[in-house]
Amino acid sequence: MDLVNHLEGRLLFAVPKKGRLQQATLDLLAGCDIQFRRETRLDIALVKNLPIALIFLPAADIPTFVGEGRVDLGITGQDQVGEHDAALPAGETSGVEEVMDLGFGRCKLQVQVPEKGTITDPKQLIGRNVVTSFTGLTEAFFAKLEGKSEKSELTTKIKYVGGSVEAACALGVADGIVDLVESGETMKAAGLKAIDTVMESTAVLVKSRGTKNELVELIASRIRGVITAQRYVLCQYNIPRTELATASRITPGKRAPTVTALEDDGWVAVSSMVEKKSIATVMDQLTEVGATDILVMNIANSRTA
Repeated sequence: MDLVNHLEGRLLFAVPKKGRLQQATLDLLAGCDIQFRRETRLDIALVKNLPIALIFLPAADIPTFVGEGRVDLGITGQDQVGEHDAALPAGETSGVEEVMDLGFGRCKLQVQVPEKGTITDPKQLIGRNVVTSFTGLTEAFFAKLEGKSEKSELTTKIKYVGGSVEAACALGVADGIVDLVESGETMKAAGLKAIDTVMESTAVLVKSRGTKNELVELIASRIRGVITAQRYVLCQYNIPRTELATASRITPGKRAPTVTALEDDGWVAVSSMVEKKSIATVMDQLTEVGATDILVMNIANSRTA
C-alpha cells in the first residue's frame, strides 16, 4: 500500500520513533484504543479504527513538524519544545501549543562539569567551551548569565554534539556540558556532577496552532482520561453520617465525593477518586474517623472534568 497517498483526510499524529519516550507513548496510545500495525522500517502507520495516521519521528524533530503545521498533534519532551522555540527569530510566535503534561519521561537539562574539577558555579564556565545537543537553550542560559541580549555577543563557546555528550569533558573537547539527566547514573559513571539546572522536562502532548482537525479534542480527551485513570484509584467506604464531613475532607474527590444512604440508619456509603500515591495514608485516616469496609479499585479508563 502506498501509505503517503492514504493520508488525505486523516489527522497526522507524530510520535517518537525510538528513545526514552517511545514505549510509554505506545502504551498511552493503546490505552486510548488507537489501533494500528506498524510495518517493519516504515515510519507511517494508518490507524484502523479512526481516521488518523501515526508518523514516527525523532523526538527532536517533532516540534518542527508540529510548529510548521505538517502534522496536527505530537508527543515529545518539553526540552525539545523549548529547544525548538529558543531557535525562533526574536518576536516570532511558536507554532507549537502545549495541550497537556503527560507525566512520564521526567528529566532535567543540567549543566555538568568534572566531579574532580574546580568548577562549582556555571558562571565559572563563562568564556570557556561548553558542549551540548541543546544549543538554543544553552545559549539562552549563558546569555542570561553573561547579561547579553544577543546570542551572537556570547563569550562562552557553545558547541553542538549529537550524542555521547557526557564524553566531551573526558576527551578534552569541553570544560562543561549541558545534557539531560534522568537517574544520574550516566553522569556519575562519566565522572561528572550537576551544578545547575537549565530546565525540567516531561513528555507533553502538543498541537499545531494552525490545526482545524476536530479529532484533536477527541484524542486529547482520551489521553486525559487514560492519564487520570493511571493517577487515581476509586476508594469506597461506609461511614457514620455524623463523620461524613470529616471523611469528605479526607477524600474530596475530583469534584465532590458520591454519597449514598444505606439501609442501616445513620450510615452512608461514600465513593471518591483518590491519588494512588496517597491511598495508604488516606485509608489510615479514614479508619481513624470510623470508616469501615474500605475498598480500593483500579480505574481502567475515565472521562473527568
